[in-house]
Amino acid sequence: QVHLVESGGALVQAGDSLTLSCAASGRTFSSYAMGWFRQPPGKEREFVAAISWHGGSTYLADSVKGRFTISRDNAKNTGYLQMNSLKPEDTAVYYCALGAEVPTSTQSSYDFWGRGTQVTVAS
Repeated sequence: QVHLVESGGALVQAGDSLTLSCAASGRTFSSYAMGWFRQPPGKEREFVAAISWHGGSTYLADSVKGRFTISRDNAKNTGYLQMNSLKPEDTAVYYCALGAEVPTSTQSSYDFWGRGTQVTVAS
């Protein structure tokens, strides 16, 4: 079993930067791809970014390309989402997920999910 805890969410201004962290318990963190998803208010949860188990391959949603960067440190069992040039439409609860074989936007491919961290971007 893997337990994921997101942190770093905050209320920020448009144009600001923020880094989210996802700390994982258990020994399997480095074995699987990791993803970040978000759920804007009143909307369905959507894909943001994913990274391979070794960190060498990443996949980002078009809406965040050029602004967000996903990374991981397997020695620390932690994943990161660096968010730059934040926009009000980035406001959402952000979730990390683990368990996919490859970086993917398919939510059902991930076995483990965190409880989320709130990011609010004021205009």
